[in-house]
Amino acid sequence: MQIIPPSALQYTAHKIHKDPGSFYSVIFNDIMGFEQNTKTGVDVEDVKLAMMGHVPDGYKFNPIAQLQETDRDYISSPTLEDRGHVLVCVIPAGSVSLKSEEVMKKLREVRLAAAELGIPQLALLTKVDEACPQAEEYIKETYRIKYLKEQVDKFSMLLGIPPNCIFLVKNYHSEIKTNDDMNALILTALKQMITFGEDFLDNL
Repeated sequence: MQIIPPSALQYTAHKIHKDPGSFYSVIFNDIMGFEQNTKTGVDVEDVKLAMMGHVPDGYKFNPIAQLQETDRDYISSPTLEDRGHVLVCVIPAGSVSLKSEEVMKKLREVRLAAAELGIPQLALLTKVDEACPQAEEYIKETYRIKYLKEQVDKFSMLLGIPPNCIFLVKNYHSEIKTNDDMNALILTALKQMITFGEDFLDNL
């Protein structure tokens, strides 16, 4: 199952070890993020190609030149394993109101392309503790905090993703031990990604 969250310069597949000799079936593919300046962010068409399975693992995006069918790296006949099965939009919770209309336009275009391909979409609003100090102290109540609920509703309106498909996450940063409450937020989002991916595969 391929899950695509746009964020990295290089198209990189991240696998999770099940044991020393095998991996879980969920693969996270990182993609360079969108930027207002078209010369620094990933091209929208490259993200579409990635969802369709034409972009190989390890491909380095060129912000001013999208991948072409004639390029050596282009996967001309992608398999089901090459394709994206879930599209995940990742954005800091405190940046929802700061994103330019140009960036939001790119995100909407990719989301609509995913919908045409039948690929389900969800979003992660990360760094909730940086966006709202209350979330640091009351991590269990993250979804009850008014400010964060407002950011979910705002992002839903801007991007067109239903609020129940937008998940709040607190990132690990300075912690040296795992935290059950933080893990609960992350695992809730991961569970929905897997469910969406299974639904996509079942519908093929």
